Amino acid sequence: MSTSEYLTFAIAGQDYGAAILAVREIRGWTAETPLPNAPAGVRGIINLRGQVVPIFDLRVRLGAAATPPTATHVVIVVEAAAGQFGLLVDSVSDILTLDDAELQPVPPAATDGNGLLLALAARAERMVSLLDLDRLVSGAETQLLLEEAA
Repeated sequence: MSTSEYLTFAIAGQDYGAAILAVREIRGWTAETPLPNAPAGVRGIINLRGQVVPIFDLRVRLGAAATPPTATHVVIVVEAAAGQFGLLVDSVSDILTLDDAELQPVPPAATDGNGLLLALAARAERMVSLLDLDRLVSGAETQLLLEEAA
């Protein structure tokens, strides 16, 4: 049986996870440089040791209102097929190790049509929604932004 590790984090009181192998860095919130005409959910860019990194507001990408960032918010820098980008989240929780048998499919009624969730994992009283980082940044406008940042 195969196991995978996920970095878990909170957004608006809900638990989400991303594959730990995709995580490059966890940073405290720093102000971003806004971009004109950026796609929905893109807060702007930051300079990360000489590299331009787009920052996505994960609340907006998941269909909620924009995050009013504070010093307690966190940016998780991840690497996906599309490139490197940051995810603005409320807080980082822990690393969760899951067996493939623990992963449950996302019910069709619970999807937003974009397929942003890979699977669900239930542990005790906790439900963690596992994100598909590649789909999270799919879309022509977002792809162009990531290509320009590379």
